[in-house]
Amino acid sequence: MPEINTDRLDEKQVQLLAEMCILIDENDNRIGAETKKNCHLNENIEKGLLHRAFSVFLFNTENKLLLQQRSDAKITFPGCFTNTCCSHPLSNPGELDENDAIGVRRAAQRRLKAELGIPMEQVPPEEINYLTRIHYKAQSDGVWGEHEIDYILLVKKNVTLNPDPNEIKSYCYVSKEELEELLKKAARGEIKITPWFKIITEAFLFKWWDNLNHLNQFVEHKKIYRM
Repeated sequence: MPEINTDRLDEKQVQLLAEMCILIDENDNRIGAETKKNCHLNENIEKGLLHRAFSVFLFNTENKLLLQQRSDAKITFPGCFTNTCCSHPLSNPGELDENDAIGVRRAAQRRLKAELGIPMEQVPPEEINYLTRIHYKAQSDGVWGEHEIDYILLVKKNVTLNPDPNEIKSYCYVSKEELEELLKKAARGEIKITPWFKIITEAFLFKWWDNLNHLNQFVEHKKIYRM
C-alpha cells in the first residue's frame, strides 16, 4: 500500500484512518478488511479496492430532512453539505453481521451518536430502515476519494442533537423546497455537496420523501444500483 504523509491533517481524523473497513467485491460479498486510510486512497481505488458504507437520511415528524455540513477537518469532502450521516461499518463481529443488514444498521447507530450526538437509545437499529444499495466512485482531491457500495438507510423520528465540531461544521433541517434551493446553490458553485448525496438526491430521494409512511414499496435488498 502507498505511503502518504498525514502530518498536515487533523490529528483526530488521522486517528480514525486506522479503523478497519470491510472490503467487498462488486456484488457486496465480503473479501477481507483494510484500514480506512487505504480504502480512501485514490491509488488503491484505481486498482479496484472497494468497501462497504452507509448513508442515513433522518427525517423529523414534520417530514424535514436533517442535513449536515462536513467539518473542514474531514479528510474527504471537507466543508461539503450532505445527508444526515455517512460512514462505514467496521470489520468487527457486531458490524459484520449481514442478517437483515443488522451490522450496517448498528454502525449507523454508532455514527449517529459519534457525529451528531444522538443518544443511541433514540435510534435503535430496528428503527433504521434499510432500502437499497448504490455502488459509486468519486475523487475528493488528488490523493483521497471514495469507492463504496453504500447502504441507504432512512429514519423518521425526532431526535436530540449534540454535534461533534470535529465532524460537523453546521446542520439544519430542510423541507423539499429548501433542499431544492440548496441544490441550485450547489449547481451555481456557491456551496459544495458530496457526490453520493448528489447521486442519491437526483435518482431517489424525492420519491422516498413523498412516501415516508409507505417505504416498503422501495425496499430492494437484492439490488445494487451502479451509479
